[in-house]
Amino acid sequence: MEIAIILFVIAVIFITRSIKVVPQQNAWVVERLGKYHASLTPGLNFLVPFIDKVAYKHNLKEIPLDVPSQVCITRDNTQLQVDGILYFQVTDPMRASYGSSNYIVAVTQLAQTSLRSVIGKLELDKTFEERDIINAQVVQAIDEAALNWGVKVLRYEIKDLTPPAEILRSMQAQITAEREKRALIAASEGRRQEQINIATGEREAFIARSEGEKQAAINAAQGEAAAITSVADATAQAIERIAAAIRQPGGEQAVQLKVAEKAVEAYGKVAADATTTLIVPSNMTEVSALIGSAMKMVQTGKTGAAA
Repeated sequence: MEIAIILFVIAVIFITRSIKVVPQQNAWVVERLGKYHASLTPGLNFLVPFIDKVAYKHNLKEIPLDVPSQVCITRDNTQLQVDGILYFQVTDPMRASYGSSNYIVAVTQLAQTSLRSVIGKLELDKTFEERDIINAQVVQAIDEAALNWGVKVLRYEIKDLTPPAEILRSMQAQITAEREKRALIAASEGRRQEQINIATGEREAFIARSEGEKQAAINAAQGEAAAITSVADATAQAIERIAAAIRQPGGEQAVQLKVAEKAVEAYGKVAADATTTLIVPSNMTEVSALIGSAMKMVQTGKTGAAA
């Protein structure tokens, strides 16, 4: 009975030491007689009891690693308090087991030294503007060395950049000065544009007024010309009608009568004016001679028109 119990215990020990179930996203490193033998994949695995043993267990998931805060000096000799976070993953369990005594410490230290090297090449202002470039350069520097440790560095992110208090105050003063400068420039540009708009409006108004005055003068001149033309046309028509009337029978006698009436009317007006001295011809036949002379002039004009 005791032998059976001993055999049962030995069998249980053999089974527990020979059968290994590896969880998903894990890798176990097996050593046989102190030498690397194999890496167990997720699932059911069998070992040789008392000969094989699980020496290392690795998590193959992506691991976030907080990089301790450190002081970095920029190219322009400014101190910066920098902290970040590193994301890496074990890709080769065998190298992760034997490539470094502690790959987590190695990756952390390398991240800090690489970060100091990258920031030392940049000026203070550039460190705030080029975070993506800093992250990429740190990842590249770590990844090259981490290959021997069976680790793949996926990315590095800077969480915070903190300059000294004096630098912060000077930066705030600089930002305030820049904002005031932009405000003054904007105000001056506004005044300049206002003056330009006023000058442009006055110039356009002056041009519009001059164009209106010009058009008004043209219209007045055209109106006067049209009036003169109308008067001339009316006078010509009247003269033509008078000439036609003279050519009619009895026209000359009518003209003589009209001339005589005008002459008598003119003498009457002169005589009515008290301030005018009237000299009456001693021979009234001279009035008839005057009328006769006027008729001769009418006849001469008629002959010339007929010719």
